[in-house]
This record gives sequence, C-alpha cells and structure tokens, in this order.
Amino acid sequence: MMILRISISSLLSFILGAALFAGARNIAGPVAKAVTVETQEDRAADAAAIRAHIESIFQAFIDGDVEKIHATHSDDWRGFLEGSRAPIKGIDEYMRANGIEWPRPANAPKTTPYYPAGTRYRVSNFDVHFYSPELAAASFFGDFERNIGGATVTMRRFRIMDVYAKRKGSWIQVASHTVVDPDWRQEQMSKPLTVTPQIREQVLTAREAVWKAYFANDRAALERLIPDEAIAIDSGSSDWSDRAAILAGAQRFADSGRKLLRLEFPKTEIQIYGGAIIVYTTYLCEIEANGKRTTQSGRGTEIFVRRGNELVNAGWHLDSEK
Repeated sequence: MMILRISISSLLSFILGAALFAGARNIAGPVAKAVTVETQEDRAADAAAIRAHIESIFQAFIDGDVEKIHATHSDDWRGFLEGSRAPIKGIDEYMRANGIEWPRPANAPKTTPYYPAGTRYRVSNFDVHFYSPELAAASFFGDFERNIGGATVTMRRFRIMDVYAKRKGSWIQVASHTVVDPDWRQEQMSKPLTVTPQIREQVLTAREAVWKAYFANDRAALERLIPDEAIAIDSGSSDWSDRAAILAGAQRFADSGRKLLRLEFPKTEIQIYGGAIIVYTTYLCEIEANGKRTTQSGRGTEIFVRRGNELVNAGWHLDSEK
C-alpha cells in the first residue's frame, strides 16, 4: 500500500506540475510577442540610420570630403575594395587604398573630388540584417550617375556588403567587401569607350614603339611589348607568325644589313572595348639596303591589350599596296 500511495502521490504531483507549466506558457506568450514587435520597430529605425550613413559616404566621395570619408569608417576597419590584392587592415590602409594620401600633408586640400561636377549617387536593392543589437550587415548596389547629352549615364556600379557596429550609441562602418558589379562591367566592355586625346596619344606611342623595336631588333623591347600569345599575319607570307617567329623575323632584318629610314602612319582609327584596343591604320616604311632605298606601304589592323600600366601588341594583320 505504501508503494501504491507513493506512486499515486507522484502521479498527482506530475499532473499538477504539467498544468502549471502549461499555464506559464500561456501567460508568457503575449509578453514574448510584445517584445518581438518592439524589437522590429527598433530595427527599422536602426536600418534607416545605417542607410543614411551609407548614403553620406557616397556623397562624401562625390564631394571629395576626405575628413568625412575618414570619420565614417572605424579605426579598426577591415575588408576588400575593388582591386585589393590583400585584406585591408585599419583606417589608414583604407584611405590609401582609395587613392587618398594618408596621413594628410599639412598643405593638402580639404576636398579631392573623385567624380566630375554633376555626379549623383543611387542606392538600390538595399537590405540590412541584424545579428545582434549592435551588429548588422547591409547589402546593396551603389551607382554613380551623371546626365550626359540628356541621358542618365552610370559611371560606375558597385556591389557592396558593409558591416556596421554600434559604438557609443551610433552606427559606424567597420568592414566592407566592395567590388565593381560584374554584370555592369560586362555590359560596359561590350560598348566602345571614348578615345580621349590622352588615350589616343598613349596608343599611338605604343604602336610606334613596337614597329621601331622590330626594325631595330631591340630584343628587350620586343619581349616586353609582344606577349607570348601573339599572332601575326604579315603581307606576302602565307604563314602565321607566333612570338618566336616574330622575334626571328626582327633578327633576320638586322642580319641583312637593312635599315629603317622613315616610318609613317598616314591614317589611324582606334576602337576600345574594355581592355582591348583595335587600331586600323595605313603605314609607309622607307628602307635602305645596299645603298638602295625602297618604300613599302599598306594597311594594317593591330590589337593591343592593357597589361598593368603598359599596352602590349597581341596581334596584327598587314597587307601591302606595293
């Protein structure tokens, strides 16, 4: 009987405890729900504050407000920017990665605009997610735009994820991964770029350097200006030349004793798509051999590509008029 009484007593205690637990859950339900609603309202205010902070950074770059750029990023900033080859560590590295001399010299101007007058920004597909009361990640696209010829032109579009921390009661950017949007870049590469006078001069200088290096058999210059993958179709030859054949041709010209007396390019047109440059040209060469001068002229199409700060001649097709 004692065992039976203990079992019945235990059972009644279990049932009573379960009922009290269920009641506690019902009581706690509305309270938990109220806390959740309050938290969401707080997050909306914080999300707006983070977006306003991000937009102030865009405007600071347009204005070239160096001090504002510095102040909107934490001292312990971390991340990657377009073109970074290693993680950026700290605000000083961040400023220098953006092309800003830092620390600033005493006589440095207060503003150094990144973009021409009339540039504006646009933030789209903005999303922010909070991982704690003081930590959030914002993902979005950021465009720099201008009106050109009555049309809105996107000068640059970035794909960005910023990390924000709340410090001393305010949100500040502590990390970022910022790259040029790959889709926008691909779209731009299919469009011809404007050939400015400075770009044209650079291309013409590179083109002349290759021709003169060939006729002078300047091996060091040729190896620097003609890449391994080069392909050449020359006038009067049924063979296509690779880099080794091109270098051998320059050597044969030098061994023959011939000399280049005059080199002209009467007409040149240039197209640029991304990092590829197409040069359409007419050419004229006056060459001396055994005291006799001969003139060669024709047309050519040459391909240059940008490698770092230099243009290399990746291929050409020449024909001859005489």
